[in-house]
Formats: sequence, C-alpha cells, structure tokens
Amino acid sequence: MLKTNKKIEKIYYSIGEVAELFEVNTSLIRFWEKEFDILQPQKNKKGNRLFTRQDLNNLRIIYHLVKERGYTLQGAKEKLRQNKEDVGKQVEIIDSLNQIKGFLLDLKEQM
Repeated sequence: MLKTNKKIEKIYYSIGEVAELFEVNTSLIRFWEKEFDILQPQKNKKGNRLFTRQDLNNLRIIYHLVKERGYTLQGAKEKLRQNKEDVGKQVEIIDSLNQIKGFLLDLKEQM
C-alpha cells in the first residue's frame, strides 16, 4: 500500500525514493516504466531516473490498477487507454477516503 503520510514536496524524486513511497522494489518501478507508456521519467547525465509529481501520479494509477485492483499488466494498459481520467479520479477518491478513515481512526484512539 502506498505510504500516504509523506508529503510530495520535491520537484524530482530518485527511483529509490519512489520505490520507498510505494513500498515496492526499484526493479518493479523500472519494469513498469518499460511496460507503460505514461511513465517517462527524465534521466540525468549519469542515467539516473528523475521522477516528477506527474510521474508519481501515473505510478499511483498503475499501482492502484495492478496491486490494489488485481489487473493484469495487459488489463491495466487497456483500462488506461480506454479512460485514464476516470481511473485517476477513482484513485483520488480512494486516497481521500483513506485519509478520512485515518483521521477517524486517530480520533477514535484519542477518545
């Protein structure tokens, strides 16, 4: 599950930071980059990947489809081709609901 307690504040993130945010291996991030056209991180002179906020949003959508909803890679690609905006909105709603759930659970603990 994606770590939601970290704020996205930087302009660029290393692949290690991205893998930590999503709690996956860096090899999975590299694999998804090859498989999904919407992932196109920049690379510096050394060849290190630099992920932007948009890349993180796209990764969140892929993570949602593959890890949380159980889509195959091909199924996730098809879903993104059909309607990426709707999937993005669903992910935003789920993230908002998870934040509300976390807030309510914290509130319950304080009572």
